[in-house]
Amino acid sequence: MPASADVQLVGLKEAIRSLNKIEPGLRKEFTKDAGRIAEPAIRAVQQGYTGMRQSDGAPLSGMNYNWTQDAKKIFPFSMPKALRGVKLKVDAGLRATSLIYITQTDRAAAIFESAGRTNQNRLGDSLGSIAPGRTRILGPAVYKARPQIEGEMEKAALAVIRRVEKELN
Repeated sequence: MPASADVQLVGLKEAIRSLNKIEPGLRKEFTKDAGRIAEPAIRAVQQGYTGMRQSDGAPLSGMNYNWTQDAKKIFPFSMPKALRGVKLKVDAGLRATSLIYITQTDRAAAIFESAGRTNQNRLGDSLGSIAPGRTRILGPAVYKARPQIEGEMEKAALAVIRRVEKELN
């Protein structure tokens, strides 16, 4: 039976939302610290992209051509854009399901990551099969780097909660 580890800190979302109310710029500072802490995971994802590099830079040769859909530019795939697109996000919105996560913001790289994970299709089959709900490089790299960053991220989150509690009381 596979083991699952999920870190939950009660009140963190509310604390992060309150940071700018207490002192302007504190939320930016927390996001910057979280990005520094998550740097090993971000580098692991970027190394995964460079490790799959083909001679022309794209996972499939057709990804080098301009593709548009509904007037939105989807491709060409660009390795530098894919590397720059790996970012840490802090989302303390009411409807957010994840508070701190690593995402791919480049559209072509995001399509590469997720093609064929929900429905079988030709693009996904050409890129290689992946487990349902998984990604090709992003997820495995982040889960592999998770033990390195989890403890330090928890300390930073608890520091934010303590600071907000201190300022409000």
